[in-house]
Parts: sequence; structure tokens; C-alpha cells
Amino acid sequence: MQRIASIAAMVDQHASDAAFLWFRRRREIDGPILGETDIGRIDQRLNANLEGLMASGKAGWEAAQAHFADYTEPGELFVLGVLALRWGEAEAVASAVDAAATLGEVGVSGLSGAIARTPRENLGPFVAEWLDARDARLRGLGLAALWHHRVDPGARLGDLLSNPDPDVRRRAFRLAGGLKRRDLLPAVLDGLDGDTSRERLTAALAACLLGETRSANPVLDRIVLAEPDLAAAAIELRLLTTPLKTGKAWLQERLTQPALRATATAAIGLFGDRSVVPWLIAKMREPELVFAAGLALRDLFDVDFNDTDLFTIDPAVLGKEFESLTASPLPVADRVTAWWDEGRGGGDHETFHSMRRLRLDAMRAALAKPDAPLTDWRRTRRFPAWM
Repeated sequence: MQRIASIAAMVDQHASDAAFLWFRRRREIDGPILGETDIGRIDQRLNANLEGLMASGKAGWEAAQAHFADYTEPGELFVLGVLALRWGEAEAVASAVDAAATLGEVGVSGLSGAIARTPRENLGPFVAEWLDARDARLRGLGLAALWHHRVDPGARLGDLLSNPDPDVRRRAFRLAGGLKRRDLLPAVLDGLDGDTSRERLTAALAACLLGETRSANPVLDRIVLAEPDLAAAAIELRLLTTPLKTGKAWLQERLTQPALRATATAAIGLFGDRSVVPWLIAKMREPELVFAAGLALRDLFDVDFNDTDLFTIDPAVLGKEFESLTASPLPVADRVTAWWDEGRGGGDHETFHSMRRLRLDAMRAALAKPDAPLTDWRRTRRFPAWM
């Protein structure tokens, strides 16, 4: 990198804005609130700030380093990683990797985001080195690059599936499933007995993508019962791979279990059965279920609820018993009732697909066709930020 004349305040603002925009993108990229247009607008602003840092040369790198020193967060690490990888300087990349180590798992996430945003041609030399490294963190980064850019490493993937580190194996399972490597199914099935619950969940996902749902479903059932942090993902995969009638009965049983009520309520929209709306409205009047009911409602309709008044970010609007809630936005039961009674949600509106919907559609397509790879639903359309 070169020393280029620049305005320090502008360079500093680029570093700050890039970190913030990536953090927001990361929070919304698989969620039910924003669609590909919304994420595309964030991408335009994020790219502009990254280009500003790149054009600033060494001053841009120093600004990114200063921000990471002041705010040791994944967003600031992402900016460091993007600059280092795009410049392709080994010393800068090593510095970003070392910085990621100070943040643990969230550090890997930040650097993984930087890898996803780096052109393949810039990554080649580093990925080969990472995959050959003894350090499990580096191998994990190599697998992250293969995943984000959907590259099949051939026979090497089989070796990575038996790596001693559970996180390396987990990332290898995800890649094997997403690329539909049926030749690796025996190793994937071995992963159903993996060391960690996250490894077992990812192995179950890979098994389902490879057509072996019967072996995966018992593992998913155990995760739902024993791992609250993973229950939502496990329930979602279970329902996507279970026939409709059987899936409804399975979910109904979870709705009767107090520890799973909210998670199961949030998943009920996956069936696409709008006759459940009155039941959801009733749950919107219960503080412990209101947020989950709102999530289910979003799954049922191709509506951009951001353009309606059916949700609020102020829990006090819902009543005193809701004031302590921190999750948002929350559905307003009376407004949803009026909207539903007026036209059963069919009103005059443009079709809207959230990023969550795009992810679910990609999953359904990959599960339905044995040879169809899991497409990258995160590749958003780019729109000018001012439109």
C-alpha cells in the first residue's frame, strides 16, 4: 500500500461508516425485515466507503487499524480484513488474522465476511496456504472462502471432514452438503455423532441436503430438546424435511412444551397455512409470544410490513405488561386484526420477499432436487443508495 494524499477526517469517516454498515448488513442478511433491494442499498453505501479507504492507501489502513484499536468489534475487523485481502499483502493479511484471534468466534465471523466480499482472484494464494496450515483457525478461514465462493476442493474435502477440530469439520460438512457431494455421505453421517451440538446440527443439514433425512431427524429432535440456542434452526430444518401432515403434528407437540412454545410459535408460518392467523393474533396479546407471533406472520405473507403500521418498535404501545420487552419490531394485535378482517391480507401491495424468504426458497429448492446445489441467496441486487 502506498502513502496517498488524503483528508484525515474523511478517511476516518469511511472507516467508521464501513464498520457500521457491515454490522447492520450482518444482522439483517438472513432476517425477515429487509429484502434484496434493501440489502442492495446497504451494499452500495458499504462499497463506496470501502473504495474510499482503498483509494486512501496507507492512510486508509491506518484509519482501519485505529478504529479496531478503539472498538475491538467484528465490524471494525471486517474492514481490516477487506483492505488486507484486496491489497493482497501477506503482512497485512496476517495482521488481520491475528486481530481476529483476539475476538474468538465473532472474530472468525468478521473475517469470514471480509472473505465473502473479496474477489476470488485475490483469495487464491491465501486459501491454499490456509487449508494446508496446522492452525485450525486458518483451515476454518480456508473453508469459509470455499463456501462463500462455492468452490469444490475435490478430494481434499474428504480429508477436512475428518479433521481433529470440530469447527473445521462443521465448516466442511456445510460445504459438502451445499455442493451436493454425495460421495461424502458416509463421512457426513458420522458427523451426526460429532463432538459438539453445532457440529451435529450442521452434519444434519448436510445429510438432509444429500437426501438422508431419516438419519438426520432424530438428531434434530434431540437438539430441539437439549439446545435452546440451536432449537430454532433445528425446528426449521425439521419442518422443511418433514411431510406437511406429519410436520404439523410434530410442531403441535412442541407447542405444548413451555420451554419451546415461543420457538415453535415462530416456526408455524413455515407451513404457509393462513388459517392460523386468528390464532397468531391471540398470541400477539401475550408478552412471551408476541415477538414469535410476529415472525410467523411475516412468513405467511409476501408483504413488506415496513410499509404498514402493523408493527411497532415501542413496546409501550402494546400495553404496560409489554413495556419490558426488548425484541422488536412487535406486531400490534388490534391493527393486525383490522388488516386481516379487511381483506385477509390480500390487499393491494407489491410482492415482497425478505432475505429470510430467499434463504428458505433456496433451501427448499436444494432439498427437493438431489443434484441441485444450495444457491447463494445472499447475492443481492445492487441498487443506488439514493433510490
